[in-house]
Amino acid sequence: MHFELTAEQAMIKNFMQDFADGEVAPGAVERDRTGAFPKEIFEKLSALGMMGLPFPEQYGGAGADTISFAIAVEELSRACASTGITYSAHVSLGGAPLAMFGTEPQKQRYLTPICTGESLGAFGLTEPDAGSDASGTRTTAALDGERWIINGMKCFITNASYARHLALTAVTDRSKGTGGISAFIVPTDAPGFTIRSAYEKMGLHASNTTELVLDAVEVPIENVLGVLGSGYKQFLAVLDGGRIGIAAMAVGIAQGAFDKSLRYAKQRKQFGRTLASMQAIQFKLADMAMNLEIARTMVYKAAWLKDQGRPFKKEAAIAKLFASEMCMSACSQAVQIHGGYGYMKEFEVERFLRDAKLLEIGEGTSEIQRMVIAAQIGC
Repeated sequence: MHFELTAEQAMIKNFMQDFADGEVAPGAVERDRTGAFPKEIFEKLSALGMMGLPFPEQYGGAGADTISFAIAVEELSRACASTGITYSAHVSLGGAPLAMFGTEPQKQRYLTPICTGESLGAFGLTEPDAGSDASGTRTTAALDGERWIINGMKCFITNASYARHLALTAVTDRSKGTGGISAFIVPTDAPGFTIRSAYEKMGLHASNTTELVLDAVEVPIENVLGVLGSGYKQFLAVLDGGRIGIAAMAVGIAQGAFDKSLRYAKQRKQFGRTLASMQAIQFKLADMAMNLEIARTMVYKAAWLKDQGRPFKKEAAIAKLFASEMCMSACSQAVQIHGGYGYMKEFEVERFLRDAKLLEIGEGTSEIQRMVIAAQIGC
């Protein structure tokens, strides 16, 4: 086994560390307070060629691997989880379906602007009555000559306000169950397509979370993504890769919480000693450091398997489950280490804790991950 990053991966890590510290972290507190979307950050990432990081160069991407993508998500999330989830969803949910299942003309037309940053990537799966059970999709698509007419609603969709188009699922044949769910590429400026962003969230205030309303939205017949009736299977495959992104986010948030806690423990004195000299605090920090290393290693393993073209469903679920639950624990301990100051926005760890909770819910809840793992081990 070889655990050292390649030269390219190390370069991306160093670059994204510097970018996160210099460009992302300084405005994170204010963005959390106001909910302002980090548009300027993504304009800079676009100019730097980072928006299509793992996609082929022929579509404007950088041709990097999944480990590099995970590293980028981790570093952005360490500074600002809202920025991290925006980037992760842009790549793993917005670009990935097109890269995996799109025809060559579809990739040229729709993947290229995602890679260049002209459009943010978004993906429409979740509905008011179809969350963990995506088979409960109610959005429908009916064929009318050479066009599909789509009606329905999607919820909790990331980045849609800044996307020119997105892939979404709709039922094309109710009699076939999940085999009657198809995927479509839908321009967000199509007549009858409404995007609403009125959610009041617990955390991730600067990420764009929306509802999509489709009222007789027309798309041409060539906008079917992949094979008709394969939308459910396609999007489950997309979610496997998305879970690597969420797990990398969790590692980044936990790393940020750990860094702040270690720094505070070395500076803060109680009873004439620094907190870092007290065994109770040392054990908390040691557990945080240990679990961070385990989670990061699991994220890299899942990403490596994906890059090798090998099965990675189980490993992605393990990485997502362990990292997200580890992150919640680490952020809770970070607040505890900071004491009363941890409860105050000024010290930021309370923001990390609020942001972390979504990671146990999005891209499949912790309960769903355990179901996936159980199925993969033959239960």
